[in-house]
Amino acid sequence: MKLKKLVTLGFSMALTLSLAACGGGSAATPAPVESTDPAQGGAPATEKYVVGICQLAPHPALDAATQGFKDALTEALGDKVEFKEQNAGGEVPNCITIVDGFVAEKVDLILANATPALTAAASATADIPILGTAVTNYGVALDLDTTEDKVLGGNISGTSDLAPLDQQAQMLHDLFPEAKKVGLLYCSGEANSLFQVEGVQGYLDGMGYTCTQYAFTDVNDLSSVAQNAADNSDVIYIPTDNTAANNAETIANIVLPAKVPVIAGEEGICGGCGVATLSISYYELGQITGQQAADILTGAKSVSETPIGFDTTLDKKYNVSNCQALGITVPEDYIAIEE
Repeated sequence: MKLKKLVTLGFSMALTLSLAACGGGSAATPAPVESTDPAQGGAPATEKYVVGICQLAPHPALDAATQGFKDALTEALGDKVEFKEQNAGGEVPNCITIVDGFVAEKVDLILANATPALTAAASATADIPILGTAVTNYGVALDLDTTEDKVLGGNISGTSDLAPLDQQAQMLHDLFPEAKKVGLLYCSGEANSLFQVEGVQGYLDGMGYTCTQYAFTDVNDLSSVAQNAADNSDVIYIPTDNTAANNAETIANIVLPAKVPVIAGEEGICGGCGVATLSISYYELGQITGQQAADILTGAKSVSETPIGFDTTLDKKYNVSNCQALGITVPEDYIAIEE
């Protein structure tokens, strides 16, 4: 009799559990989410996304790009995204260590802020989606067969901070039409800097200027090379260059006493040692990158089909203090850089 009751009770419990599972009630256990690869465009395995950020150095432009990225991605995903943010302090080997850590942690996406961070990430993983920002040209940075910024394929995309080189050359000509000699100052260790210098030189040569390249290896010979450029130039052009940006004050201490104006490739350098620049907004650039990241993480688009993005809003900006010190008056459509 007791055995019959136990069998009946067991059957009743099994039937109840079976009905609850089939009926989809609150007691049902959710089916596990199928794991897929975000790099291939599939939906992520979880709703919590971990994003590793490797920024080359503390700098206003790079800081703005990172902040724009975080703001846009947070707006899109809210508290579903977790940032692991690290700064390499201007040391390229630190970029390698940082991204290797992200790969070991199996983050869902890596933001590489500046070219050395991008190359470190590209060497570290072919599986985790990588987005670059504040990278001038991806073909040059990654040693590809093409220097056209387009869909790269694989696991890398991002945004470019390249302002039109022809318009930068035209700015120099508009402000200094009587100049004869233009010095092109850049870091030889940055491939994208040489890419910009050679592009600008082509336009300036066509305008009748005599251009000379002045390449410094690193901060150790920056002062001597900058002094040589100042001694032999009427105007100096400095491209978007990380080493120059981190040492703009050193350059300013040379070019301002020498009364040699600098046209800069981006606002940060101009704010330190330049007189004028045709500049993008690095915050907007970061936001565009953040929107790319949201699409990739949620599976709306794969990184392999994401084209390189650009901030198409360009502003003519000038450094008030440096222009006053050199007696330069810019046209009314130039915007003062906030000091």
